[in-house]
Amino acid sequence: MNESKAALVIGGGVAGMQAALDVANQGFQVYLVERSPSLGGRMAMLDKTFPTLDCSACILTPKLSEVAHHKNIKMMTYSEVGSVSGKSGDFHVRIRRKARYVREDLCAGCGDCADECPVEVPNEFDQGLGFRKAIYVGFPQSTPNVYTVDRDTCIDCGRCVKVCERKAIDFDMQDEMVDVNVGAIIVATGFELFDISQYPRLGYGTYRNVIHAMEFERLINAAGPTGGHLVRLSDGKRPKSIGFIQCVGARDVQKGVPFCSRVCCMYSIKNAVMALEHDANAEVWVYYADIRAFGKGFEEFYEMAKNRFGVRFVRGRVAEIMEGRTTGNLVVKVEDTLSSKVRLVEHDLVVISPGILPPEGMDTLATKMGVNQSEDGYIAIEHTFFGPILTKTPGIFVCGCADGPKDIPDSVSAGSAAAMKATIVLSGGSA
Repeated sequence: MNESKAALVIGGGVAGMQAALDVANQGFQVYLVERSPSLGGRMAMLDKTFPTLDCSACILTPKLSEVAHHKNIKMMTYSEVGSVSGKSGDFHVRIRRKARYVREDLCAGCGDCADECPVEVPNEFDQGLGFRKAIYVGFPQSTPNVYTVDRDTCIDCGRCVKVCERKAIDFDMQDEMVDVNVGAIIVATGFELFDISQYPRLGYGTYRNVIHAMEFERLINAAGPTGGHLVRLSDGKRPKSIGFIQCVGARDVQKGVPFCSRVCCMYSIKNAVMALEHDANAEVWVYYADIRAFGKGFEEFYEMAKNRFGVRFVRGRVAEIMEGRTTGNLVVKVEDTLSSKVRLVEHDLVVISPGILPPEGMDTLATKMGVNQSEDGYIAIEHTFFGPILTKTPGIFVCGCADGPKDIPDSVSAGSAAAMKATIVLSGGSA
């Protein structure tokens, strides 16, 4: 293996991991940079995937293991790209590796430190619904399985240091700058959810029983904060009536998000089906503007949700959500555009499906790499048909949601496509 012929992959979600594996399997060195402490991205937070209802962790965990044990992949988690210079075939990249305060070469992931830690804070991986310690791993399959100290919440009691038999905890660690030379760069930076509190009429952040879809994912996940038991947050009761609201923070010109997020229809239908799998006697409603079931098996999944599971679909945008003063139940006000009637429907729990946006810091990263951004904030591609993974800068490619919303299969396909283009450059060709 020629180490001077290396690739940099930015983002350790499913698309970035696929790209890294495909490049590494062709004999090239890969630096896989992820800014969170673990690989996995958003897919690691999901319970099931659509339209097959396969277990998300069952699909992702083997990929995590393969990446972690690949001889040609150097994982650089809890790291960020500092600067990029050079040209295709000869990029110079500076990477800032943030201090974990835990030595990766010594930590065995036993968890004794977390058991001893007296500090509990909301767990970001569980969308703040569960808790973690000040020294933590985000989830059971964290890769690498190395603990991280959150210095913002650590109280410096030293109990974790005393209990660690391998002496892996080092509070003297400092951020480290690492310089690498690579021939190609693949950007797989993922996405973030639209801030649905911008719609105060829907009650998110005001009514405890209004949650968003990723919070719902963690509630139904067996590894989540409730052990997979679907309950509402106000009183812990099992919801008997659940409403799912589509297109919140998508296709809304007034909020600056005129585009469709592509995945919201299907992940909401999937969650509606999962709610009925948790309680077959529940009433489940989906409020939608349009159902965009464009992918393989998607239309069949939509029909199955209606006809087999009995999910009720109402075409119309929700105008307002109101809360009962004593019950905590929610009343959804919506115009059913198919019947031209205004409906008032009472639910125990309402789940909002946010649109997806470019991740925070995308503009800064694009400037560092010298690539353009589209009007919606994603990285601009050269051509929709003939260059869907190419940027204006030769040698820099995009995949996953870096250039726009995608589902998991399309993200993985784009990761493999970007890897192919990258290896052409690394082999001395022109992509």
